Amino acid sequence: MNENKSTEPAPGYSGPALCALPAREAVALLKAREISPVELLDAAFSRIAETGPAINAMVTLCEDRAREALKNLATDEAVHGKEAGWLGGLPIGIKDLNLVKGVPCTFGNVALKDFVPGESDPLVEKLEARGGVVVGKTNTPEFGAGGNTFNDVFGYTRNPWDTRKNAGGSSGGAAASLAAGETWLSHGSDLAGSLRTPAAYCGVVGLRPTPGRCGGGPAATAFSTEGVSGPMARDVRDLALFLDAMTGYDPRTPISLPAPEISFQEEVAKADGRVRIAFSEDQGGFAPVEKEIRRVLRGAMEKAARAGATVEDACPELPGLYETYVALRGIHYGSVNAYLPDTVQKHFKRTLRENTDFGRQLKTGRIYDALRQRTVLYHAMRTFLQGYDVLAIPVAGLEPGLVEEEFPLAVDGQPVTDYVDWLRFSFLATTTALPAIAMPAGFTASGMPVGIQLIGPPRGEAVLLRAARAVEEAVGFPKTPIDPVTRHTAS
Repeated sequence: MNENKSTEPAPGYSGPALCALPAREAVALLKAREISPVELLDAAFSRIAETGPAINAMVTLCEDRAREALKNLATDEAVHGKEAGWLGGLPIGIKDLNLVKGVPCTFGNVALKDFVPGESDPLVEKLEARGGVVVGKTNTPEFGAGGNTFNDVFGYTRNPWDTRKNAGGSSGGAAASLAAGETWLSHGSDLAGSLRTPAAYCGVVGLRPTPGRCGGGPAATAFSTEGVSGPMARDVRDLALFLDAMTGYDPRTPISLPAPEISFQEEVAKADGRVRIAFSEDQGGFAPVEKEIRRVLRGAMEKAARAGATVEDACPELPGLYETYVALRGIHYGSVNAYLPDTVQKHFKRTLRENTDFGRQLKTGRIYDALRQRTVLYHAMRTFLQGYDVLAIPVAGLEPGLVEEEFPLAVDGQPVTDYVDWLRFSFLATTTALPAIAMPAGFTASGMPVGIQLIGPPRGEAVLLRAARAVEEAVGFPKTPIDPVTRHTAS
C-alpha cells in the first residue's frame, strides 16, 4: 500500500532521531544488532527530559531498573525471541494502574503515593519477558476514573498538540507520551473509552481489544470483562506489533485467550482499501456531535471510499444501551473501588466517590436486566457486522477542552448530565465485548486531532486491524512525533 501524506500541517519535531522511528523499525534494528537497547534507552530518557515539563506524561521513571533489565535480554530472547511479539529491548511505558515490581504504583491516589509493589502484573511480566523494557509509569486520573488525566499526586497531563488542553483519559499519560516521542509503544486500559479518548485527542492509535486478548481486568475481579488492557502506538502496524507482545493465555488471568495462529502483524500486512464500513456520525442519534467533528469524520470516510472502501450510512438498533452500560459500569465500581480500604477511599475525588456509591446502591433487578440486555445488544452487533467489516462512529463528540475543566458541560449545545455522559460513544464496544480502535481522522480548525472509532466483529482484531490500516492509509494523518505546542506558562 502506498503511503499518503496529510495535507494538514503538523508541529515540528526536534528530538532524537531514534525516537521518531516506528516501533517496528526500531525492533528490526534491535534484532539486526544495528542499534543497541542502551541507545534506545538513552534516547527515550533524553526525550522524556525534554518534553516532560511541558506535558507531564511519564510521571514516574525507573531508569536504573530499566538498565538492569537489559541483563536479562539474552535469556529472554532464547525463550521468546522467535515469537511475533518479541520487542528486543524496546522501551515501553506502563500506565500507573498496573503493577511493575519495585516501581511506585500510585493509582493517582494520595494514600498510595508511596506504594511499591513486590511483584508485577502478569501482563507486565509477559511484556518484559518478550523484550519490552519499562522506562516508567504514565499518568492517569485517580483509579482511572475520568476522561481528563489529572490527580492529586502528579497533577495534570497536557495535550502535546496544545498544552493548554487535556490529553483525554484515563490513558492520557500514555497517549501524550507517544505523541511527543517519549516512547514507541505504551500500555493503556479502557472501561469508558479510557484509551480510545486519549488516542483520539492526542493523534495516536489505541485498541480496546476483546476481553481476555491482553489478559484480564483487575486482579480482585479476574472474571470481569469491562475494564481491559490494550496497546497504544503511533500507527496501526506498530499497534499490531504491541498486540502480539501482549497476547497469550495465562492461568492467572482466567479469561485470557491464547495467541492466534497467525500473528496480528501478518494480518495487518494483508490490508487493502477494499473494506466494508458502516458509518454513523452520531451512532443513530445516541449522542450529540459538534458540526466540526462531523465534518472531519465525514471527510475521512470520503477519503476511504475514494481509496476503494465501501462506505454506507448505517447503524443497528441498540435498545437499552445507555441503561445497560451504566449498570455494568456500576458493577465494576461496586466490585472494585468499593472494596478499597477506607484510608484510600477518603481521598477519592468527588466523581470517583459518586461512581463508587452508585455501584454500591445498584438494585439486583437492574443488575439482572443489564446482564440480559447485554446479550441482546451483542447479538444485534454480531448480526449487523455480518454485512460489514466495521462500524465507524465518533470517539468523542467534541475536541479536547482546557485541562482545568474535568469534563465538558455541553456538547453541541446539549447539556452533559453527568461526568460520564459525554463519553457515550465508548459504551457500545465495552457493553458488547467487541474490539474497537480509535485512530486519527483529521484536524479541527484549531489544529487539534480528531479520532474515529472502528468497532469490529466478535474476537475480530484481525479484521479490525486490516480495516484500520486501510483507513489510516486513506486519511494520511502524520505519524511522526511532535514537539509539544506550548501556549501557556506551566505552573
